[in-house]
Order: sequence, then structure tokens, then C-alpha cells
Amino acid sequence: MEKQKIEFLEEKARALRVSIVKALHKSQSGHTGGSLSAIDMITALYFHVMRHDPENPRWEERDRFILSKGHAAPAQYVALAEAGYFPKEDLMMLRRLGSHLQGHPDSKGTPGVEVCTGSLGQGLSMANGMALGLRLDKRNSRVYALLGDGELQEGQVWEAAMASAHYRLDNLCALIDANALQIDGEVERVMNVSPIGEKFMAFGWNVTEIDGHDMQEILTALESAKQVRGKPTAIVARTVKGKGVPRFEHKASYHGVAPNDEELSEALLCLGCIED
Repeated sequence: MEKQKIEFLEEKARALRVSIVKALHKSQSGHTGGSLSAIDMITALYFHVMRHDPENPRWEERDRFILSKGHAAPAQYVALAEAGYFPKEDLMMLRRLGSHLQGHPDSKGTPGVEVCTGSLGQGLSMANGMALGLRLDKRNSRVYALLGDGELQEGQVWEAAMASAHYRLDNLCALIDANALQIDGEVERVMNVSPIGEKFMAFGWNVTEIDGHDMQEILTALESAKQVRGKPTAIVARTVKGKGVPRFEHKASYHGVAPNDEELSEALLCLGCIED
């Protein structure tokens, strides 16, 4: 991948991190850690990999994105706003009563959101249905589903994984945001899901493991997945919860806590954004 494109996406991800912390601070509610850990992958999808049209969100040839870990909605919202699905000013209405940007994605209210998510474990099943539907319609569109590693504790994920492989859904790619933390602490301690890659391989998936904050690795894995035939692909991305702001990094305590005034100022400084 050309250096210029990598640098463009890295800068885009940095700017989206700024938007995430500002929106969360304004709402004083929401999920900081998992939004920041997922934003590099979401940036790669929306600004390089996926075919989509903000002017026509229901374009039939579009690729589909499902945020199965729906509590990380701020990460999807800032990408949608940046891409032009709705005004960036709307981000300051995050989680407000009557806003179209609720705490979890709402396909009925937010342009660009494919399905309602938030009850963990269901996104991969919905992705299967979309992938099967696209195959029946003989469309070349792809489906991307982003899951959390704590979410893999849900049994429905593995029923869906079995079905994905059984139906040879090579138009489906699951990205696992493996930041090793969930609301109650370390995933390994709460309910160990390792080894993630080996589990998906045992179910019949093509598997790639990457650094989920290395844009080159992210893009290479996503492009390679397009070449796989006869099986779905799982990209296990090792990430850091709260990535980009040292105070938030590696801390389960920031799973569902929004930045206060002091934390916002510190975060913006770390992200290279100095407020007037």
C-alpha cells in the first residue's frame, strides 16, 4: 500500500478519535475504551475498503458493515459523519433524547446503519443472513462484521460461526476487536475465549491475526480476505482499549465512562488537538 494512502488513513483515524472523545464528553455518557480501540479498523473500512455511497445509503451494490459490539457506536457515528451521511454537528447530540444518534446503532434512525445492534452476540448471525441474501441476488457486495473479544463469550457467536463456514460465505469478513478487556475486567479472567484464531479455524474459517492499530496490516488483511474462496475470513486484531489516550489505555474502568473536562483536555492534547 502506498505510503501516502497509509498516512491519509492514519491521520483520518486520529481526527476521528478527536471526534469520539468530544462527542462522549458532550453527552457525558457512552463507551470510550472500545470506541477508541476499534476506530483504526473502522477508518480503513469506510475510507478505503468498502463500497458505499453517503448520497444513497441504501444503494443495492454497497458493502455492508455491522457493528456487532454496538456499544462502540460512537466509532461508527464519527465515521459516518466524516463520510457525509449526516452533518458532523449531529455528533454533539449523541445519546440525547430524540437524537438519531442513540447509545447503540439504530437502523431506523441513523443513515448508513444497516441493523440495530447492542445486544451482544447477534451481529454475526445478521451478517450471515446478509451474505446469504447477497449471494442469492448474485451481487458482488461484501459484508463486514466487527465483534468484541468479550462478545465471543456469547454462544450465539459460535453457532453463527459454524453456519458461516457451512454455507461457505466467502463474501463475509468478521473483525475481532481483541482488546482483552470488558466491563468486568480482563476477558481472560471473566471467561477466557482464547485461542481466538484457532477456534475460528476449527470452525472452518480462514484466519488472519494482526496488530489492529497498524494501518498497513489492517489493509493487507482486508484486501487478502477478498481473495479467499469457499470460506469466510476472521481477522483477529490485537488492540488496546482506549488507544490514543494514555489515561484511557489498558483500563476496563473506561469501558463505559465518558471523559470529564480534565480528561477531555488531556485527551485532545494527546491526540494533537489544542482547543481555542
